Amino acid sequence: MTLKILSADDFPRIISSQMTAPLPPQSSAKKADFHRYPFYSPRFWHGMRPATWWGLLKNGHFRIHPTRYGILIGVTLATPVNTILAGLQWLIFRGKLSNAEMHGPPVFIVGHWRSGTTLLHELMVRDERLSSPSTFQCFAPHHFLISQWFFQRFAGWLLPGKRPMDNMAAGWDRPQEDEFALLTLGLPSPYRRIAFPNEGPTDMDYLDFEGVPEADVKKWLASLRQFLLRVSTSTGRPLIIKSPTHTGRVARLAREFPDAKFIHITRDPRALFPSTVRLWKGLDDVQALQHPSEEGLGQYVIDCFNRMYASFHRDRDQIPTGRLIDIRYEDLIADPTKTLESIYQTLHLSDFDAVRPDIENWVETEHRGYKTNQHQHDPEIETLIRKDWAEYFDRYGY
Repeated sequence: MTLKILSADDFPRIISSQMTAPLPPQSSAKKADFHRYPFYSPRFWHGMRPATWWGLLKNGHFRIHPTRYGILIGVTLATPVNTILAGLQWLIFRGKLSNAEMHGPPVFIVGHWRSGTTLLHELMVRDERLSSPSTFQCFAPHHFLISQWFFQRFAGWLLPGKRPMDNMAAGWDRPQEDEFALLTLGLPSPYRRIAFPNEGPTDMDYLDFEGVPEADVKKWLASLRQFLLRVSTSTGRPLIIKSPTHTGRVARLAREFPDAKFIHITRDPRALFPSTVRLWKGLDDVQALQHPSEEGLGQYVIDCFNRMYASFHRDRDQIPTGRLIDIRYEDLIADPTKTLESIYQTLHLSDFDAVRPDIENWVETEHRGYKTNQHQHDPEIETLIRKDWAEYFDRYGY
């Protein structure tokens, strides 16, 4: 028997075959194993204003599948409403927003998609002394100060009970990634790929700001700050901010928010890779304006990982001691209370004992019933990611 040594050049062949090969019988149900996302539920794009929406369509060369015309019409009708509401918010809150300030240093949760960032985010905002951008605030960043009360009270039925790709709860008041708000505000974001997945990656340079003109970086960071100030005005409490896309941006975020603190969470890459492929499949299935071909999806996961972590590993030492902590998903799942206590102590957040009973109650009542998605490991894929992601395996003990 001849043993072939795999190289990075084998990635496209193996990943392509994995993405296009027929599923084995025991996995055939997995294609439909996403939680239902009703046709009437809003998509990310519904919160955009006309110019941003037009720019997104133009970026996708207007290649919209006929089955997605309903989304196209719905978003097109919603965009002028967002402009009107944005104007009303400016008239009502312009004085208050001009004097807005952050209520304490922000805490950024970073790490690759599917590494446990959402679970950690949900746990930390159980502390009522802390807050976070909500799903509605990220969905409607132009006008949530005047509109969130209505949607939270009367329009909860628009969202499903759980996210399509996993068992995490959904809802307007749930903590959400601020990257979606930046996307909706019209800032460059890799998430624009989700609208037109068959057109390939977009805005990859905004994963680490490499090659982005300094003026554009400053404009992007200023827009992030303005959004967070609006959220802070709404909540009146320190913010816990979570976006995997921030992982490669930590140096610039630390410079923009000098007192910011960072929680970096890792997970076994052998689970990370298939789970992230599933994530993009789930998002593309319900959010895209095209019928996703899934071509090159595995390679996209590889490329994003490499770009994010090249920047993170290069820049993490710029963050002062005591303002960055590494935790593992496996430890968080095994003992959530102990992991959170370590975070509070290392980052000097506040008195953990005040929130301990609530976390312990969550462990007893909800955590025991939570199930992570199960993934089959392809031996060839594992061999490749062990080679290409070797630094991650070694640095974080996988």
